Amino acid sequence: MDKNEILKTAKTLNEATMEIREIERLTLTYPEMSLDDAYQIQDAGIAIRLARGERQVGFKMGLTSKAKREQMNLNTPIYGVLTDVMRVQEDTAFSLKYSLHAKIEPEIAFFIDKELKGPVSRNQIIEAVSGVCAAMEILDSRFLNFKYFSLPDVVADNCSSSYFVLSNTVKKINELDLENLEMEMKINEETVQKASSKEISGNPLNSLVQLCEMLHSRGLTLPAGSIVLAGAATQAVALTAGTQVLLTVENLGNVGLRVGLE
Repeated sequence: MDKNEILKTAKTLNEATMEIREIERLTLTYPEMSLDDAYQIQDAGIAIRLARGERQVGFKMGLTSKAKREQMNLNTPIYGVLTDVMRVQEDTAFSLKYSLHAKIEPEIAFFIDKELKGPVSRNQIIEAVSGVCAAMEILDSRFLNFKYFSLPDVVADNCSSSYFVLSNTVKKINELDLENLEMEMKINEETVQKASSKEISGNPLNSLVQLCEMLHSRGLTLPAGSIVLAGAATQAVALTAGTQVLLTVENLGNVGLRVGLE
């Protein structure tokens, strides 16, 4: 894809987001769209959002668990960008009126205190992390039916990232056995997903290593001050109006979200 096609496609996705409407997946129009093209579209889309006043605050990893890859029929980790307007405060009412088909999934979030450049080790990640907390990501997609699309489609659409919520409880990384944290997500007090944190790339730290590798391959770094969602431990669950979502992560506590009636 040339630069004009990249920008045109980014604008199309942005307009669909602002107008809360679905569009056909991009690869129907651009069947030869590569993963590199998709990340360029993602970059252009984020640039549009930053130009209207949003601020980049971090990254999210996607397709880090076997369950999630099977749900989306895709097979490799990917990343998207988080901005300040995507953050929903814990236990506040979340409105579905700006969503097309919102889904929620359980995550673990990391606060990065030092810039990470190039391929890094898990020890370097540990040294750069200032805190860890329970988190949930709300996914949405501009594409019809939110399924049966390709990896480039997902990446171009900022990896379906829509909103995220972080727990107010933050722990030091050396207080946690990150590979073996039990995670349980409930909707209206009924368990809908349950898994171990090892489902996130074998260990959530591996997810951050993968992120740094992908950023490095594109000439980018992981900035100090970033929030990183390490990826979902389970498949995503559809959100419906008037429900209460609660995620409990062993040794990290709870994070909750109320879905409004409107």
